[in-house]
Amino acid sequence: MDPSTLRLLAADAILFLHLAVVVFNVTGLLLVLVGAAYGWSWVRNPWFRSIHLGTIAMVVLQSWLGARCPLTSLEMELRAGAGEAVYAGSFVSHWLSALLYIEAPPWAFTLVYTAFGALVVASWFRVRPRPFGGGTRPPDA
Repeated sequence: MDPSTLRLLAADAILFLHLAVVVFNVTGLLLVLVGAAYGWSWVRNPWFRSIHLGTIAMVVLQSWLGARCPLTSLEMELRAGAGEAVYAGSFVSHWLSALLYIEAPPWAFTLVYTAFGALVVASWFRVRPRPFGGGTRPPDA
């Protein structure tokens, strides 16, 4: 396989990873809230909750700082290195890009990310995770 094709495949893999992070952040909060209502104990897993909080915190921090997501930067570098126009590549990149890269002013994304991050933080206190180390915590009211 030639280097350009490898770069495009890597760019598509980065795009899939980016989509997976978005899905994890959005569905993670929904699952925590639904899981709390139905008594699912796994939604209190401290590793899951810490990773979820950490990923959305990175998104919020990047938006406040006006920084580009490192996944986006890496994907664009790979596409440019393959001699492609950004997001003019394969079927996969075209459609996943349409899902991830919505046209809106930067302040709108910062507002949405911050509000969503605040919901994730609120869920941390409303649906408390178990402590690390296997201790138990009484269920929240």
